[in-house]
Amino acid sequence: MSGSGTNLQALLDACADPAYGARVVAVGADRDGIEGLARAERAGIPTFVARVSDHSSRGYWDRALADKVAAFEPDLVVLAGFMKLVGEKFLDRFGGMTVNTHPALSPSFPGMHGPADALAYGVKVTGATLFVVDAGVDTGAIVAQTVVPVEDDDTVESLHERIKVAERAMLVESVGRMAREGFTVEGRRVRLGG
Repeated sequence: MSGSGTNLQALLDACADPAYGARVVAVGADRDGIEGLARAERAGIPTFVARVSDHSSRGYWDRALADKVAAFEPDLVVLAGFMKLVGEKFLDRFGGMTVNTHPALSPSFPGMHGPADALAYGVKVTGATLFVVDAGVDTGAIVAQTVVPVEDDDTVESLHERIKVAERAMLVESVGRMAREGFTVEGRRVRLGG
C-alpha cells in the first residue's frame, strides 16, 4: 500500500468475521510511516516495507518485493492503494493472483487521475474497477466494477470520495468471494466460483 489504508481497514474489519472466509496474512508498503502500516500493526498483522530507493534499480526492487510477499505464502495478493507498478519478476510469481483497484470504470480513464479525467470528460457515471494485475497500467482482466453517478456540482474531491466508498464495498465483497469460492482467469474474463 502507499497511503492511508482505508481499503486495508475495510478488509481487516471483514476478516474479523470467520464467515468472510479470508484473512490478511501480511501488509506491505513502499514507504515507512504510513497509516496503513499502523492499522496492520494495531491488528497484529505482520508488516514489511519495500522502498524503491533502497534498491539500485526498479528490477531489483521488484524482485525484493516479490521475495517479501512470497515469504507469507498468500493465496491472493491485494494491491489496493498501492501506487507503484509491479514488474516482470513480481508477475512471474504472482501473476493471475494479484488484484488492484482503479477509481474509474476500466478501460476508461487509466492512470493516476481517473476521477479528474472522468469529470473533465463530462461522463454521467464513473466508478471503480477491481482487476487482475498485468504488465499494463490498469489494463488487467476485470474482476468487478461498481458505478458511481457524477453529480452536476461534483468536484474532483467530492467525486473521488464517493468512488472510494463504493470501491471499498466492491473490494470487500469481491475479495471475500474470491477467497470463499475461488476464481479463474481465462483471457480477459474472470469467473468467480467453481
